[in-house]
This record gives sequence, structure tokens and C-alpha cells, in this order.
Amino acid sequence: MSADVPSTPRAPLNWPAIIMFLITTVPVVTVLPWYAAKFGFDTFEWVSFGVLWALNGMSITAGYHRLWAHRSYEASKPLQILYMLFGAMALQNSILIWASMHRVHHRHVDDIDQDPYSAKRGLWFSHLGWMLRNYPSGEHDLRNAKDLEANPIVAFQHKHYVLIAVAMNFAIPLMLGVINGDIWGSLLLGGFLRLVVSHHCTFFINSLAHFWGSRPYTTENTARDNGILALFTWGEGYHNYHHLFQWDYRNGVRWWQWDPTKWLISTMTWFGQARALKRVPEFQIRKALVERQLQLAQENLGQCDDHSRLALLRQSLEAELQHFKETLSHWTNLQQERVEAAKKALIDHIEHNETLRRVRELEESLRQQYLRVRLIAVQAT
Repeated sequence: MSADVPSTPRAPLNWPAIIMFLITTVPVVTVLPWYAAKFGFDTFEWVSFGVLWALNGMSITAGYHRLWAHRSYEASKPLQILYMLFGAMALQNSILIWASMHRVHHRHVDDIDQDPYSAKRGLWFSHLGWMLRNYPSGEHDLRNAKDLEANPIVAFQHKHYVLIAVAMNFAIPLMLGVINGDIWGSLLLGGFLRLVVSHHCTFFINSLAHFWGSRPYTTENTARDNGILALFTWGEGYHNYHHLFQWDYRNGVRWWQWDPTKWLISTMTWFGQARALKRVPEFQIRKALVERQLQLAQENLGQCDDHSRLALLRQSLEAELQHFKETLSHWTNLQQERVEAAKKALIDHIEHNETLRRVRELEESLRQQYLRVRLIAVQAT
């Protein structure tokens, strides 16, 4: 007989998280529908729900995520305090723990043993399951967040997180209910429903944004770009871009991409509340797009059964690969010229404009090549 193989023990339940989710969810699926049918909700309550959801949501996206986890810009103390208070109200843990775990997620993305909410462990796990049990991958290790521990606003919130979170979640909906003359309606909409909606919209980025959408920039991880998810997550849906260029304060890099968080951050610069916004150079973005299209075209050519046009398409693709290498070579030479000129302090206004013109030409060259290579990829299908 073969020896019995010992079973791996299941991770212990995380009762604080379970209780929190039960307290917020049960009233939404039981009491709220009854109250809506019997008493209804007025405009004031729905507007309050929307405003509080926006404050919670963008305190997470602009504050917890893009400011503290990725340091993609700098914010004034008043703006940090606003993020700190309404981020605590979102009940997604303290800034310190949230940002530290998110940095681990980016460093070990998709690793089933080290990524706290790895998509490779399933949709349910990455959405909610990782919080319901104390998995080893979710253990807190704050060594990657020494910069945040030195931030007095972050440290204060971490020390008093429970008090701040409870106070914000009761005091504000209660106050709005008193003003409007309907405390229960305000607690149900501005309290419980707002928390449930805010939670799951954030969790969609850990789960759906790693399963549903396109990968126009990289296939090195499971992250996807999804414009529909961006509508409900304050612009966080462009996740494929974000995982490649995590230090950019933008997720939706095109003017037409829905990203209220980048618009908020940019607007804050007008009032002196944000500065040092980090942006990925356009050339690097175009380079990633073309590389991905070249990869896709090669994959499609490998599956093409039409031998009459396969040779022609391969020839076209080889020409595009050569053109891409030449563009990168021109870019490298241009960067070296700029460095040498800067060392010699020879850059004047005219030379600077000429350099910018050449950079724009290379960016436009990549844009045109992206379209050509994309056509090859389509023709190979």
C-alpha cells in the first residue's frame, strides 16, 4: 500500500474581514429593497450616495493607489488628509497596508505563492477570496513601505485606522440623514450601499481586469485594458497599460479614455495641491504598442494556412521589423546626443526645438508603423 499523502491545511478564516463584509452586505440585500419599496429614496439621498462613492473611490485611486502605492505625483498635506479620511471611510484597510500589499502585487504579479491576489488562483480568489482567509501570500511585510512609514499622515491613519474608519462611516451618513430628515434612508444608501458598491468596484480591478479585456501593451502578465471597467472604477480599467507603466499618474493615456482620477490629479495642479506628475514619454508608449503588434502578427502568421499570401506577409513583416530596429537606433542616438549636449551645456533654444522635432518625427513613425503592422496581423487571420 502507498503511504497516505498528508493534505495541505486550509488557511484559517479571516473573521474580521468576513464580519465586515456580512455587516455591509446583508442589509443591502435584505433591508434596503424593503425600505425602497415601502418608503423610497429621495434625490438628496441619491446625490449623497454618489458624492460619497466618488470621494471614497477617488481617495483610493488617486490617493492610496497612484499617490502612495506608486508615487506617481506629489500631493499637498490638505489633499493627503482628504485622501486619508475618505480612504479610511472606504474600509479597504490603512494606506500603509494597502499600498504595501499593492507593491507586492506588482512585483510578483500572477505568482500564486507571492502575489496577494493573484489572478492565476482564479476569479473568485482575486476578487474576494484572498481576503476571507489568512493566506501566507497575504501576510503583511512593510519593509517595502519605509517611505510611507515616514509620512506622518500615513502613520497617523495607520495607528488610528479603526477609529477613523468607524467615525467617518457613521458620522457623515448620520449627519446627512439629520439634515434631510431621513436617518435610515441615509444610512442605507450613503452608508451600506455605498460601501458595497465601492468595495466591489475596487475589487473588479484585482479580478475582472485580469480576465476580461485586451492586452495592447504587453502579454507578460494577465492584466487587461477594459474601457467598460474604467467607467465604474474611476479610470482604473486600463490595467494592461498600468502594469507596464505603473509610475505614470495616468491609466487612460489618451484624451478620450475615461479616467476621472487623472483629471482630478491634473486639476489639483491648477490649485497648487499636486505637482511633479510623472508621465511615460510618448515614444515609450508607441514602442510598446508596436512591439505588441509585431508579436501578434508573428503569432497570426504562424497560424496562417493561405500559403499564397503567407510569403508576402512574411516579407512585409520582416521589413517592418527592420524599420522598427532602425527607429529604435535613431532614438538611442538621439538620446546620446542630448546627454552629450547637456554635459557640454550646448543646448540652446534652437537646438532644443530641433531635438523635440526629431522626437516627434520618431513618435509619428511608430504610430504609422503600428497601423501597418496591425494590418498585417489582421490579414494573417
